[in-house]
Amino acid sequence: MKNIGLIASKEFRSHLTSPMAYIVAFVFLLLTGTFFSTYLTGTSYADTSIAGFVEPGNILLLLFASVLTMRLLAEEKKMGTWELLLTAPVRDSEVVLGKFLGSLGVLLLMLALTLYYPLLLVWFGDPDMGPIVTSYLGLILLGSAAMAVGLFASSLTSNQLVAAVISGGILFALWFVGYAADLAPENIGEFFSKISLMYHFSGFTRGIIDTRAILYYLSISALFLFLTIRSLETGRWG
Repeated sequence: MKNIGLIASKEFRSHLTSPMAYIVAFVFLLLTGTFFSTYLTGTSYADTSIAGFVEPGNILLLLFASVLTMRLLAEEKKMGTWELLLTAPVRDSEVVLGKFLGSLGVLLLMLALTLYYPLLLVWFGDPDMGPIVTSYLGLILLGSAAMAVGLFASSLTSNQLVAAVISGGILFALWFVGYAADLAPENIGEFFSKISLMYHFSGFTRGIIDTRAILYYLSISALFLFLTIRSLETGRWG
């Protein structure tokens, strides 16, 4: 646990000293703030919910998770520090979990900055806090899964742009695969729906906490973290 904590802390500080994290956070807040205010204006401020932020925010979260994670392992390979990492007295699982938790901390910080939106609703109106709380829970779980996918993609290549493209491709495939359910036979269509990131997210926006949805996102995170560890093991012995 000590090694994981040290790696996570180092990774978190590394993000905070990199201009990329600030650029990503600025663009994320700018876009979500624009969508949030535009949505409220369109409803004449009658809808005191954060739907204007959450609905586009989940897609933006997938996009920016790919950007935040693209350098995690790809940069190690490109900068020549990969060999040092392989010979360090740490387990592959500790490296993966440390980098994952450090980057997830940055994502959680970005989401924390958006708490300004529900605070505005509380100040000027009387919103239903249930869907707001569950929406943030859904965003955290979705972000966790997205970061795990991004970390896996970063372990596959030394090119950060390629890692971002691979991560984005996997994430958007998992998000939009639910649309294929309408075109496939019933049994296959149901399977496509159940593996869709979008299918499991919608309940959170309605104030529903479904343990199956929570287990799904945690399983996706665990699966891709496991695949990342295996990828590192292949690089260590390959």
